[in-house]
Parts: sequence; structure tokens; C-alpha cells
Amino acid sequence: MSESNTTVAAAALPQGGQLDVIEIQRLLPHRYPFLLIDRVLEIERKKRLVAIKNVTANEPFFQGHFPGNPIMPGVLLVEAMAQAGAVLLLLELPDRKNKLVVFSGIERAKFRRPVVPGDQVRLEIDVIVWRGNAGRMQGKALVEGKVACETIISCRVIDLAGSQEGKRPAE
Repeated sequence: MSESNTTVAAAALPQGGQLDVIEIQRLLPHRYPFLLIDRVLEIERKKRLVAIKNVTANEPFFQGHFPGNPIMPGVLLVEAMAQAGAVLLLLELPDRKNKLVVFSGIERAKFRRPVVPGDQVRLEIDVIVWRGNAGRMQGKALVEGKVACETIISCRVIDLAGSQEGKRPAE
């Protein structure tokens, strides 16, 4: 990695490697109600990230999933892991404001226990393969130390300019 890239990535990390929701929003384009990480607790560049999602009764998806028995949709747990992985990837890109991280694969997703209002989900992302514009990561979502969901996520970095005005991103 060139020194200029290192400087840009390091400058994005506050002391201790933690990010609050405002700093997360500087990296990710997601906003309420689809921003699914509240804080980044740990970052080991190009290797590992730990984030949290505080699940509240006010989440819009609980209105229909399921009335009287609210359970966070598993697909949103996978999305939360993907967002955490995107933060890890974007921190390494000097021109990240012009980039978007998208799914390219989800493998072996397993759902072990329901996530309900009041839970704090710990998202642990470990890099399996890292290539400058793509990654493959093992993700785990834990509640009270127990695995709620785990999967392998593949993603790519695409040029944001290609996704403007209804155009498909460049493949």
C-alpha cells in the first residue's frame, strides 16, 4: 500500500479504532431505516472489524415481522454484517466517496437463534480473502455471546458514478 493510501485510511480512524454512527455515515451511504450498524468497536485493518447493532422495538421491520412476536429478519442480520465489512473495505480506499460496496455472494448462511427487541447484536467480521477492490469475509452476529447468524459474504467495490441516474453499475 502506498504511503498516501495509508495516510488517508489512518486519518479516517479515530483514536482506539472506534467509530460512532456519525463517522460510520461518512463511510457508508446507508441511512435510517437501512443503516444497520450503530458503532464500530474494533478495527484491525484488512483483517477484522467488530461492530454493534442495538435492536429496538421501534425498528420499522417489526411492524410486519411478526406482529405480536417481533423477530429481526435474518436477511437484515446478513445485511448488517455486510455493512460492517463494507466499512472495513472502504477505510482502505483513498477515493471512497466515489465508490460503493455491493454484495457479490452470500454463502452458507445459518440462523441459530432469533434476534428480538432489546438485543444488542455484536457483528464480528474476519477477512478470508482481500483484494484491493473485492473481499470475502466470515461474518458472525452474536447476542449475549451466542451465535444468532453466521455466513460468508463476498463483496466488490464499484465506481459510484456508474450507478447514478438509474444506470446499472459497471460490471
